[in-house]
Amino acid sequence: MKFYNVLIKYRFWLGLAALVLGVVAQVTVDIWTAIILYFTSFVAILTHFIIGPLRLVQEPMENGDVEKVQQIIDSVWFPGLLIKPIRSSYYTLKANMDMAAQNFDSAEVNLKKSASLNSSMTETEGPNKLQLGMLAMQRSDYKAGEKYIKEALRAGLPDKESEAMAHLAMVNAYLNRREFKAAKDFFRRAKACKPKQEQTVKQIKDMEKYLSRIPG
Repeated sequence: MKFYNVLIKYRFWLGLAALVLGVVAQVTVDIWTAIILYFTSFVAILTHFIIGPLRLVQEPMENGDVEKVQQIIDSVWFPGLLIKPIRSSYYTLKANMDMAAQNFDSAEVNLKKSASLNSSMTETEGPNKLQLGMLAMQRSDYKAGEKYIKEALRAGLPDKESEAMAHLAMVNAYLNRREFKAAKDFFRRAKACKPKQEQTVKQIKDMEKYLSRIPG
């Protein structure tokens, strides 16, 4: 696995080295050896640009090494050349880094880029819409937030934790409009998801206390 990661990290330079060796082999050895080296060079350089190094982010993300993740993202020279699914993941990663840095405007731009690319990828459309909705809610733009979160729920979310977050966000949107019946309905949906994450569980407990004081 480590060898494969090293190969991904340095494949562009290995591709250039194979190209140079191909030229040398063509002059000093034979054309068939040169062709093999040229083909190796072509594959290495092509995959560097259309696949990129994003596979390398898994380990530093698991270790919480934000700086290393940022370095890997920054090593993508031309994101427009990445194939569509990987380009979508690239912009999602950039958005996540922006949100960690509380750069919400840039996060929204990158999430929208990702969403525009994965419109046919149902497994990522929902989570992206949810993030866009949560960003809008943080800016108190409840109208846009509600729109994105409803789209996320329609597209489908990958787990009950995400569904609970989406329903809780809708509770806040309806409370802001003083539509308490709708807010309570979405709260029941959030609670029915039975989330396990500590933060979400706490939000549900706090929201339950608040809603219990509202008649109706």
